[in-house]
Amino acid sequence: MVDFYKKHRELIFILAAGISIGILGVCLACLGNPRNSGICISCFMENLAGSLGFHGNNRMQYIRPELMGFVLGGFASALAAKEFKSEGGSSPLIRFVGGMLLIVGCSIFLGCPIKMILRLANGDFTALAGLAGLVPGIWLGFVILRKGFYLGDPKPMPFVNGLVIPAAMIALLAAAIIQPDFLYWSQTGPGAQRASRTVAMTSGLFIGFLAQRSRFCITGSIGNFIVSGDRKMLYGLIAMIVFAFGTAWYKGFFVPGFEGQPGSHTSYLWSFLGMALVGVTSIMIGGCPFRQLILSGQGSADAGAVVLGMLAGGAVVQAWGITSNNMGPTLIGQVATLLGLAFVLALGITMRVRD
Repeated sequence: MVDFYKKHRELIFILAAGISIGILGVCLACLGNPRNSGICISCFMENLAGSLGFHGNNRMQYIRPELMGFVLGGFASALAAKEFKSEGGSSPLIRFVGGMLLIVGCSIFLGCPIKMILRLANGDFTALAGLAGLVPGIWLGFVILRKGFYLGDPKPMPFVNGLVIPAAMIALLAAAIIQPDFLYWSQTGPGAQRASRTVAMTSGLFIGFLAQRSRFCITGSIGNFIVSGDRKMLYGLIAMIVFAFGTAWYKGFFVPGFEGQPGSHTSYLWSFLGMALVGVTSIMIGGCPFRQLILSGQGSADAGAVVLGMLAGGAVVQAWGITSNNMGPTLIGQVATLLGLAFVLALGITMRVRD
């Protein structure tokens, strides 16, 4: 048994991460989080930006303990495994903008890649348009990498740099518990739909710990299979889908169809393009929104720049009306998506290392 664990330890952690995200992603919605949105990094970032006063949508204002849990769980795992490394300095401004573009793409689709899977598991077939866009976006990202796109190597940095994002998450967790008057808290809408802080934080810590040990990443699992045929990470994604579907079915959350699905719209072209933007950007900056949180917890200042960019993106998509609604994307959202795609393609051309 011990030999089996040693031989298959990496795969065991990958499967455990996928299973935990699948089950808890549905259960958190059962326990109070928005329907089909038990876990959604982009939604959580928009909630956080609203609670901090960075936008005025009073329906999207809450400090989600899950966010803190993901980062701090990854932080604890990295410390336990002696993998915490304070490093960074490779194109931080580009990474910051990349973080913003991740949230722009997610807001057009109405969800991050994890929510996309949870929507599918709950029977929301409109999410297929997002999956159809994410896969070629990931493929395009790897094409850009093969053409020489390069943000630079991270370099060792003073230890305190790697502690900035974990320390900020501890401060936010304290704020979520104390709820000071200068922060904002939704009384209605998605921001008011929440699992208990204890359940949310515990779930986040558990998932974050497993995700750091396994290196689990939605875009990475698909990308590794496309590029090299490596199925190991893909098994985690498959496990996530299977267990999310099973949990949704058991809990009575599986409602198949295209119309009237919560947190979705039927503008399939824009769902496709929004997730394509997320896919290509994730590959170019080294991970999906969830993976960036985990990396920031293990000391990556580069991932920390992406996380701050995602927070800024959460503010911008709400304040400027970029995010979609159940009728589809707004005009400014469509323009932002096209500009975002143009921007990453321009980066792919101009930031190439030439022999």
